[in-house]
Amino acid sequence: MPQLLSPDFDPTSLSHIEPVVKELLNRPVDGGLAFGAWVQDRSELGAALSEGRARLYIAMTCNTDDQDAAKAYASYVEQVSPRVTQLAFELDRRLVSLSEKVGHADPRLAVLIRNARADVEIFREQNIPLETELSQLSQRYDEISGAMMVSFDGSDRTLPQMARYQERTDRRLREAAWHVVAERRRRDHEAISAVYDRMIALRHQVALNAGFRDYVGYAFRSMHRFDYGPDACARFHEGVERAIVPIVRALHAERAAALGVDELRPWDLTVDIKGREPLRPFSDGADLVRRTRAVFRRLDPDLARMFESLGGGDGRVRRASDAGAVCLDLDSRKGKAPGGYQYMLDRSNKPFIFMNAAGMNRDVETMVHEAGHAFHSMLCDHEPLVEYRHSPTEFAEVASMSMELLTMNHLGGPDAFYASPEDHARARREQLERAIVILPWIATIDAFQHWVYANPGHTREQRAACWRALDARFGGGASWRGLEHHRDLSWQKQLHLFSHPFYYIEYGIAQLGALQLWLHSLEAGQASALERYKRALSLGGSRPLPDLFAAAGLRFDFGPEVLGTLAARVQAELKSLPA
Repeated sequence: MPQLLSPDFDPTSLSHIEPVVKELLNRPVDGGLAFGAWVQDRSELGAALSEGRARLYIAMTCNTDDQDAAKAYASYVEQVSPRVTQLAFELDRRLVSLSEKVGHADPRLAVLIRNARADVEIFREQNIPLETELSQLSQRYDEISGAMMVSFDGSDRTLPQMARYQERTDRRLREAAWHVVAERRRRDHEAISAVYDRMIALRHQVALNAGFRDYVGYAFRSMHRFDYGPDACARFHEGVERAIVPIVRALHAERAAALGVDELRPWDLTVDIKGREPLRPFSDGADLVRRTRAVFRRLDPDLARMFESLGGGDGRVRRASDAGAVCLDLDSRKGKAPGGYQYMLDRSNKPFIFMNAAGMNRDVETMVHEAGHAFHSMLCDHEPLVEYRHSPTEFAEVASMSMELLTMNHLGGPDAFYASPEDHARARREQLERAIVILPWIATIDAFQHWVYANPGHTREQRAACWRALDARFGGGASWRGLEHHRDLSWQKQLHLFSHPFYYIEYGIAQLGALQLWLHSLEAGQASALERYKRALSLGGSRPLPDLFAAAGLRFDFGPEVLGTLAARVQAELKSLPA
């Protein structure tokens, strides 16, 4: 079958894109076979367009101070993306129309058509310039955050690098480092608040234009959340408050007692409670890659081969334009956007992993997390439809969070991260504690977003009051005495609020799935858990969300009952591990 796109097709050029879309819109389709071919060609175009934007985004986030990369991405967002959005709507509309005309005998197309129908229903042309401005604002947030540096301990350091000091045993040093970072963030708090204020107003208008009362309803429909709604999120918040917050507060009380302090402070939360030196599992990105390879060789030969195919012996990509050859950019540095992500290059069928490693135990967690996303992409790269190579995010995060837990027992040994059994046991306990401690933060961020977008006319002081109330509800018990002005702005470090609104509850839903799979590995063996993992991931997004959970043998339920059961099991496991 001849390919729709020529080898020199430029997916960032409208002069290349528009003729292909025109052919798809005007092509006669008179039966099921012709419809299937049309869907496949539409998918081929979609893969190319996705990769075109991906490469520009990768270049920009790897070097936010690279003016050429910033201009190339901004030009795409301003000049190309709005037109691509319009053309994508026209293709979606024809997909829905053709499915009704010729029928879709292939049941595999049901999810694709359901999603396209929802996108057609909420599309409004007047929202295109608003979405363009939102992309520009997200880039502005990345630029502000990427430029944040501090001078501390004799050197200029990025904020991810400063996190190392929060593991130092010298409490005065930890406190000084915490204040330096907090004050640096505060210097830009007005600019970041202005970005967020504008984002809220724009998103609310997008929702009104599409016929929704507020952005909450619009976001759920645009994210294809057909299987749960805001009420289910509220049940998750309730479950976390009832089942998880007491565990976290008890852990923090034990921490305060072990450290011998009257009250736990924000700079006391990650230091070792026995006064041992911080775990330093690797030296740099290249070392991180080498040791991660060893971990996956122990876990599963198939996954090991997938990870090794990413290359990156030096730990970072040299040029984002060559990201298909070396698929990693791992080390933290000045001018690099915050956070971490895995971005699938859909036409090349290659995943790209981005993170800000600083030599910490948590970086190991991030590495295997993003590798889990990469495995997901590679396990379903046989799928002919690009739309099905991406699963709902609630299940995509199961792929990554499961890797955090399933690799725990393989992190020890001289070729991996922890040569001594004691260090390995420490790392396992820290990992398991984080799997629980993260849940109240997820509930906080999700509840915050629900309030923000249900009350779009709020003032900054009202927003701060909402944040304080959520901290009182879900916080772990650390004292912010004298630091209230920093606490009220601590939401600004969560980049999802800016670039991916409402994309955070997925981590909570997925964590419950990952914990279920991990517990299955304890009960039925690692091989059984990995077989379920690979089987479910190979489905990509071709099934509804509950079916994907079922394929992995997991319950799709994130209410108080399931949270309570899992919390009790994790508590029991924590008691079996040395502190």
